[in-house]
Amino acid sequence: MAGKTGTIVAVLAGAAVGAALGILFAPDEGSKTRKKIRDGVGSKADEIKDKLSDLTEAVKSKFGGAKQDLESTLDNLVSNVESKKDEIIDALERKLEELKSSKAAAANGNSAGGK
Repeated sequence: MAGKTGTIVAVLAGAAVGAALGILFAPDEGSKTRKKIRDGVGSKADEIKDKLSDLTEAVKSKFGGAKQDLESTLDNLVSNVESKKDEIIDALERKLEELKSSKAAAANGNSAGGK
């Protein structure tokens, strides 16, 4: 997106410089030439401001939507974790009991085999 902005600004600046040079080399009175330059620069400045404003709004809307999508995704994730926490705790407790049982069985097997 930044490359497009630079290109747009460069094209507009080139057009403004070309218009100014064309006015400077045109056979006309100095006061008229200066007025044309002022008018041309003013209109080009307004045009650039409008383009920049449009571009700014486009970027804001694009990233604003991304921010809302991220917040929504995080809210859904937290909600899913909240609803699954009891299941996760039960599964971990069962696994812990299995590990304790297998450790106790191994300890009983070693003590019975060693007697």
